[in-house]
Amino acid sequence: MTARDMTKLIIQIPCYNEEQTLPTTLAALPRKVPGVDVVEWLVVDDGSADRTAEVAKSGGVDHVVRLPSHRGLAKAFMAGLDACLKAGADVIVNTDADNQYDAGAIPQMVEPVLAGRAEMVVGVRSVSEIAHFSGIKKFLHRLGSGVVRLASNTRIPDAPSGFRALSREAAMRINVFTEYTYTLETIIQAGQKGMAICSVPVSVNKPLRPSRLISSVPGYVLRSIMTILRIFVTYRPLRFFAFLAILFLVPGLLLGLRFLRFYLAGHGTGHVQSVILCGLLLGAGFFLLVMALVVDLIAVNRVFMERIDWRLKKIEEQLDKERGNG
Repeated sequence: MTARDMTKLIIQIPCYNEEQTLPTTLAALPRKVPGVDVVEWLVVDDGSADRTAEVAKSGGVDHVVRLPSHRGLAKAFMAGLDACLKAGADVIVNTDADNQYDAGAIPQMVEPVLAGRAEMVVGVRSVSEIAHFSGIKKFLHRLGSGVVRLASNTRIPDAPSGFRALSREAAMRINVFTEYTYTLETIIQAGQKGMAICSVPVSVNKPLRPSRLISSVPGYVLRSIMTILRIFVTYRPLRFFAFLAILFLVPGLLLGLRFLRFYLAGHGTGHVQSVILCGLLLGAGFFLLVMALVVDLIAVNRVFMERIDWRLKKIEEQLDKERGNG
């Protein structure tokens, strides 16, 4: 069997100051997965100030990608995908460095990708049964997952889960624009690009450390709201701005009809404020409608740019294969 015929799985772990938790996470990772010929591990050191990279190498990690500065989880995730693709991965599994997810579920997550039934598989937790999740986190989890289902036309019940399996093709087509987290945006992209996506139930381990994404509840709430709003503006701009336009146009139209009724009845004087407010609301509404059309055109341009990026990656992949043959 040649190297080209072998199926390679790379398990990637974005890390930021995970010197203490990484050994536990690595100890649980498999080296053999049914249907896969080669299993490799890859760690993305996101500008850690501790010995994360050294611990990864001593723990048997095959690839260590070191970012020069801390760039955030989303950037580390994308850096990992790029490195996995260059290392020849056919399937990529992303998991957390804090050992949150049960690594024993990796074979079940990889199987739909290998069988061609899915291009992305999400490990779904039973969030309502996780004792260390606060009430506000569970509420925001339900809200975020609902927004993602609405924006992506998918049925993934645990959108914030970072436990993912992706095919090589899916990894080449994913582009993350946010810096806070990649979880919501990647599912929306998968849904909008027509990728086959499914979920697999997974269990979670006891926490080894507090969540890094939730340094404070108010900050987490604000970031979650901003992420959700940005999702709608980026991926459903026409619907988002048209909805805002309606919020202005309907009251403006009602005020205009009210004034017209008074005017026809001969009581038009004394209602100048209604006319002014009507004009302001209608003007704002029409402005938002124009904005909706403009941002929708920008979104179409973004889709074209993503297609160009995907084609460039395919060309680069083909050239690498030809160099290897040569």
